[in-house]
Amino acid sequence: MRHAGRAFLASLLAWVLIMPGAEAASRLTAQARLEALSFEDLDAWAEDDHAAAFKAFLRSCRALDASAASLRPAQEPERGLAAICRAALKEQNPSRSEARRFFETHFQPFAVAPHSGQGFLTGYYEPEFQGSRIPDSRYRIPLLGRPDDLVTIPQGETLPGIDKALQAARRTDRGYEPYPDRAAIEDGALGPLARPVVYLRDPGEAFIIHVQGSSRIRLTDGSVMRVAYAGRNGRPYTSIGRLLVQQGEMDLESMTLAKLMGWLKDHPGPARDLMRRNQSYIFFREADELAPGDGPIGGAGFPLVPGRSLAVDRQLWAYGLPFWLEGELPLTLEKSEPLRRLMIAQDTGSAIVGPARGDFFFGSGEEAGIRAGLLRHPTRFVVLKPKTRQ
Repeated sequence: MRHAGRAFLASLLAWVLIMPGAEAASRLTAQARLEALSFEDLDAWAEDDHAAAFKAFLRSCRALDASAASLRPAQEPERGLAAICRAALKEQNPSRSEARRFFETHFQPFAVAPHSGQGFLTGYYEPEFQGSRIPDSRYRIPLLGRPDDLVTIPQGETLPGIDKALQAARRTDRGYEPYPDRAAIEDGALGPLARPVVYLRDPGEAFIIHVQGSSRIRLTDGSVMRVAYAGRNGRPYTSIGRLLVQQGEMDLESMTLAKLMGWLKDHPGPARDLMRRNQSYIFFREADELAPGDGPIGGAGFPLVPGRSLAVDRQLWAYGLPFWLEGELPLTLEKSEPLRRLMIAQDTGSAIVGPARGDFFFGSGEEAGIRAGLLRHPTRFVVLKPKTRQ
């Protein structure tokens, strides 16, 4: 679940827009301003495949229309977005030009200008590893299911005795307690509540799945198991890649996912200590409802679309909002292509914090992982907000 973004203004333009909740709007304006644009201001806007973006947008609209529960709730959608979705659901496979006119008719673009600098985009993917339902000498690293005592704290709420910075708690006979961190869980703090979903070969592989939030597991009988996010311990996320750079083990410019995983495998002792510095711990479930061609389930609660689903800061943005991105999409460490693309906010992640921070979903498998690991680039974010009258 992920990394990247850009920001917005609110109060000055409130008469143009249907604003989000007051608290979210206040957080947003404290971090960024929104600068009104026209679609002509968007570089290569007319050249994008708006029909592909529209298909991804429809997934959000179907979920909104059905009042489907989100996996990781974000800001409430604006009233204008619901009206736009009702119109979108009446469309029958619009062409690229028709889809483009739909977005231009119903939305107003605003550049997100963060007070702290510029927007930043990273990539993520659905990894695929080998695994087993039964532990043995080769498959011994578990992915754990959601424990019965885990209480997820809804956004903006608190529980007695729990630090406001924590997003989950442990229910006990004495009340609520902070949930154990990664190191404590690995050392057995959950006891019988630690129920493995599947076993992997390598701690680094399990860690990567924790970071990405989903995986395809190729089992020993040849079948493929899908695992999806089922909760987290609510502790803060720490990037081990950043720690390796700080320690001088790698340099940021040449770091790739393959190099990171190679380092973890080649240095098992230091790798264990390093991974345990990330207190965040993810729990999983078997996602047997997913078809082989489906993407993993995102924070909005439905399968993601490669190249069109974007993870955003759920404390600032609602799922379903379109974002126009302008930047570079790396092909290798030395080569990149222009990124000029309309994407839809459909996911979130512990590391995706800020109004101009986003994570680009590349898809599943090794090639997607290579591309995702290369993307950590400054990017211009433009949010498409609903016009007031639909």
